[in-house]
Amino acid sequence: MRRLLAGLATGTFLLATAACGSSGSSSSTSPSSGGTTTVKVGIIPIVDVAPLYLGQKEGFFSKRGLKLSMTLAQGGAAIVPGVTSGQFQFGFSNMTSLMIAQSSNVPVQAIANGVASTGVAGKDFGGLVVKKGSSITSPKQLEGKKVAVNTLKNINETAVRESVRKAGGDPDKVQFVELAFDQMPAALDKGQIDAAMAVEPALATMKSQGATEIASPLVDVAKNLTVAMYFTSTSYAQKNPGVVTKFQAAVAESLSYADAHPDEVRQIVTTYTKTPADVLAKVTLPKWPAEANRSSIETLEKLSEQDGLFKTAPDLDKLLP
Repeated sequence: MRRLLAGLATGTFLLATAACGSSGSSSSTSPSSGGTTTVKVGIIPIVDVAPLYLGQKEGFFSKRGLKLSMTLAQGGAAIVPGVTSGQFQFGFSNMTSLMIAQSSNVPVQAIANGVASTGVAGKDFGGLVVKKGSSITSPKQLEGKKVAVNTLKNINETAVRESVRKAGGDPDKVQFVELAFDQMPAALDKGQIDAAMAVEPALATMKSQGATEIASPLVDVAKNLTVAMYFTSTSYAQKNPGVVTKFQAAVAESLSYADAHPDEVRQIVTTYTKTPADVLAKVTLPKWPAEANRSSIETLEKLSEQDGLFKTAPDLDKLLP
């Protein structure tokens, strides 16, 4: 647990650096000119957050008096401390990071759905891939191999462990290494890792290089898994209920719009990632349902507990909206 909390502290430092020294939440609580409230949001440069960019572009936030100021981070574990410290008013994080935080009494509150698995093996936005020509054809063969995940001891590691387990292997024998999604394609191509658990658009990039998908770990965890949600700190929610309500409504409209406009999703991703248009055309989009799937989160919780990610189970009634 000390290691997990140390990771959160490290994330705070990294985010402070990324934000070029910006601090506090003063800009979020006092409207700027025109009655617009600027809110800082910590996100990850992946397809998952496309609805937020689309919502900003389509005016779903501005019509509610909100302006988004977005900062990119490597994973949800790094965004949590940025939100609780007041550096960000809102953040995007996978459910495991939020459950770890809640179980450690970190004051976070999930407020809006983020992204969900397609629930279809082989056609999900997250996949476990090996290099072209690799002799590895099953997750069971990853025993003793080096597998990249974007954050150690987190949702993607838990998902890969479940895929290995379901294939009859021992996940404790897998060597997990931490690597940012956008660094995975080169590492796999150079043979620095044996496999990678990636989400789009990194997944499509590796497939375009000839990588072979051997499992859909997010689907193996639970069908239609709620992978991530938008969240805030409990103190911010208590002090700024009006802003939170507006943010929730704007996100809901953005999720619906993204689900109905896949071509616009692919186009907007080019504005915050370096993914070529021809690769984006092959990207498998996730689902953006209006509501979180609680039963899938409960399954993820049990697997995370089994993997030793928290000593005491998180209180989902306090965490979820």
